[in-house]
Amino acid sequence: MSTKQRSLGDILQEFSHHRQIMRQELQKVIVGQDEVIEQLFAAIFTRGHCLLEGVPGLAKTLMVSTLSRILDVSFNRIQFTPDLMPSDIIGTNVLEEDDAGRRDFRFVKGPIFSNIVLADEINRTPPKTQAALLQAMQEREVTVGGVTYPLSPPFFTIATQNPIEQEGTYPLPEAQLDRFMFNIKVGYPSAAEEEQILMNTSRNEEVEVNKVLSAKAIVNLQKLVGNVAISEYIVQYVSALVRATRPDDPTAPDFVQELVQWGAGPRAGQFLIQGGKALAALDGRFSVSIEDVKRITIPVLRHRVNTNFQAQAEGLTTEDVIERLVETIPEPKIPKFSQ
Repeated sequence: MSTKQRSLGDILQEFSHHRQIMRQELQKVIVGQDEVIEQLFAAIFTRGHCLLEGVPGLAKTLMVSTLSRILDVSFNRIQFTPDLMPSDIIGTNVLEEDDAGRRDFRFVKGPIFSNIVLADEINRTPPKTQAALLQAMQEREVTVGGVTYPLSPPFFTIATQNPIEQEGTYPLPEAQLDRFMFNIKVGYPSAAEEEQILMNTSRNEEVEVNKVLSAKAIVNLQKLVGNVAISEYIVQYVSALVRATRPDDPTAPDFVQELVQWGAGPRAGQFLIQGGKALAALDGRFSVSIEDVKRITIPVLRHRVNTNFQAQAEGLTTEDVIERLVETIPEPKIPKFSQ
């Protein structure tokens, strides 16, 4: 093994060690939810955004705020309400007068100017206000009054929404959903985890967590994750998987043509590759495996595949279709070289 490879191996092992420390710090406050935490880490180190979905009381907001406490970055929480305006998010120009009587506009930055932005209950505000996040999430900049202001890296949007409330909510448009790398379902805790939650919260003790990574360190680790190797066979598998979600594609299985209204676009494949790189790096490995891709297939495709009435009539969810698709799409065959 070369010196460069050994050096990269040491960096990856250190990265994996940081992951363990971050998990330990989070677990001082958050009980369980290991899969959710892993996907949040994967998004952070690939510059991705997350949509956390779950019923009230599952510590979605607490999870994000605790994550911001273990990272040495700025954090803002925006409570989305029906009367929230775009300027409440991105900021606005205010007219000021100086001592000489001259008037001029000054831009007052909104809470979007932060490293981690928690968009709490994002589906409680109208689409006009939801759309205020689009430029920030895609280009990592905002434009006000014809002037473009860059957002300081790293920048992540982590949104939460409650799937069971319908009154007073505004479902996110598909274009907005597609900006999120992961749609993460936060489930109920197990019986043992729930007992531990009740025990911990009954003590009325303030839990202190330690900061693990700085903003600069996160940006450097994002570059490291981007350099994780991926073979052409993994790319072929990802492409086949994504294309098979489209009912009008000739490679789509029969059940997809029968149950899916529309499938995922190329951005889904990009996020599958980026997420696979993150999982490999978090485990201290040099390259992406098929299993890495399979582990994040559901959170990446969940909000990008839309089932039709036939699937609903049969009681099948989008997750059911994706799981069946993963079982159906064969892994690429790697040619054997004779010596």
